[in-house]
Amino acid sequence: MSLFGNGRRCGGPSRRSFLELGAYSLCGLGLGELARATGSGRVQSEDDPAVIFVWLPGGPPHMEMYDMKPNAPAEYRGEFRPIRTNNPDLQVCELMPLHAKCADKYNIIRSVHHTFSDHGGGHKRFMTGRVPKEPTGTVNDAPAMISFINAALQKRDEVATANGLPTNVALIKAGRHQIDTFALGSAWMNGHTPFVVSGDPNADDFKIDSLALPQGMVERLEDRFSLLKGVDTLRRDIDANGAIRAMDEHYRQTVDMIFSERFRRAFDLSEEPKMVRERFGRHSWGQRAILARRLVEAGARFVTVVMENPYVSGIKMPKYGTYNWDSHAVNCHLFREAEIRLPIYDKVITAMIEDLYSRGLDRRVMLVVTGEFGRTPRINVSKGSQTKVAQPGRDHWPKAMSMLVSGGGMRTGQVIGATNSKGEHPIARPLTPEDIWATMLQHLEIDPSQTFEDHGGRPHPILQNGRAIEELLRA
Repeated sequence: MSLFGNGRRCGGPSRRSFLELGAYSLCGLGLGELARATGSGRVQSEDDPAVIFVWLPGGPPHMEMYDMKPNAPAEYRGEFRPIRTNNPDLQVCELMPLHAKCADKYNIIRSVHHTFSDHGGGHKRFMTGRVPKEPTGTVNDAPAMISFINAALQKRDEVATANGLPTNVALIKAGRHQIDTFALGSAWMNGHTPFVVSGDPNADDFKIDSLALPQGMVERLEDRFSLLKGVDTLRRDIDANGAIRAMDEHYRQTVDMIFSERFRRAFDLSEEPKMVRERFGRHSWGQRAILARRLVEAGARFVTVVMENPYVSGIKMPKYGTYNWDSHAVNCHLFREAEIRLPIYDKVITAMIEDLYSRGLDRRVMLVVTGEFGRTPRINVSKGSQTKVAQPGRDHWPKAMSMLVSGGGMRTGQVIGATNSKGEHPIARPLTPEDIWATMLQHLEIDPSQTFEDHGGRPHPILQNGRAIEELLRA
C-alpha cells in the first residue's frame, strides 16, 4: 500500500481530537466579515482547481538550495555542494536528498526578480503583484492577490460556505497571524482577507480561534462545542430559536460552517494514518502541510502555509540559529543553521509533492513554494548578535530568487530561467512575481484582466501586467 494511501476513515473525530472552536476573532476578522469573505451560493467542489501557496518569510538562500554555483569563487559558492537528482537537468543542495528523489515531479524557477530589498517592500511587491507606494512596511496599499482571487471566485461561482469551508485559508503560527504581518491585507477590498488558522496543528490542544460568535452565544454554546454528541442537538436548538433565525444572514451562514461535518473532518488530523503524519514531520510545519492538503481535498481553493521557524521540530534553537529565513551574518551562521533548517524543509516539501501525486491531486492542485526574495550572492562576515563571534551570512537580494512549483497538471522536471555564473541576476527567461500570479490565476481559471472597483469607483484589474509561464502550462 502507498505511504500516502487514503488510510482508514473513521465515522467522526474522537472527543480528544474534536475541533474546539474559539470564541474570539483573530486579525480583526468578525463573524460577518468571515462569511462575506467566503461568499454565498454554489457549494465548493472537490473538483475545483486549487492552490497551496507555501510562504518562506525572510528570503530563502537561492545559492544554498536550488541555484548552486560550485564553480564560482569561494566567497560566492559557499560550503555546500550540489547533488544529482532523478532529473538530469537539475541539481540541488546536498542537504536536500529527498528533493533529489522526486525532482521529476516539480519545476524550479531560477529567474524571478524585482527591486524591493526590504522585507516589507518585498512582501508587498510579491503578495500584491504590484509596485508598492512605500518600500517598507507590510500594510498594503493595494489588495493582496489572494483578496482578488477570493473576490473573483465569489463573483464567478458564488461559492458558498454550505460545505463548511472558507474559500481562502491561511495557516500561520499564533503570534504571527495578524493580517498585515505578511502583507495579506485586502486594502480597499474589504471582507476578502483569508480565514486565518493559527496555532500548532500537531498540538493535542489545537483549536481554531478565528471564529467569533455574537455576544451571548458564547456562554450558551461554549460548553457544548467540544462534545461531538452535542452537535446535532445544538443544531436543532439553533434552528428552532426564532431570535437566531432573525440574525444577519452572514452570521447564520457562519453558524452553518461551525456545524458542518466537512469543516470538522477537514481539520481532524487524527483521520490521517500515523505513517503519513510521520512522513510530513510531527511538528507544525509538517502538520500544517497535511492540513493544507485536507482543506483543498474538501473544497478550499487557496491555502497559504507559512513556514518560518524550523525549530518547531523539537530541536532547540542554537545561538547560531535564526527564527525565519533571514540569514544575515548578524542573525545566524548561514551554513551551520542550514544544516538544521534545510533537512526539515526537505522532508516537508517533498512529502507535499509526493502526497499530491499519490492521491491523484497533481492536476487539480498547484503547489508554489517561495519567499519574498533571494540572498546576496557574495557571502559576508559579521559578528553574530547571539554567538558574539564572526560568522558568514547573506543579505537581502531581490535581483534573483529561486522557487519550486509542482502539480497543477503542468509539465514537470524542468529548470526555468537561469542566473549568471555568480547567481547575481537572470540571464535567461527573466520573470516577475506577476508572472507567477498569472500562472496561478490561469490554473484557477480566473481572468487576470477582470476588474474590481475601489471605494472611489475606480476599476482595478486583478493583474496590471504579467503572463502565465508557458513552460508551466498543462501537459
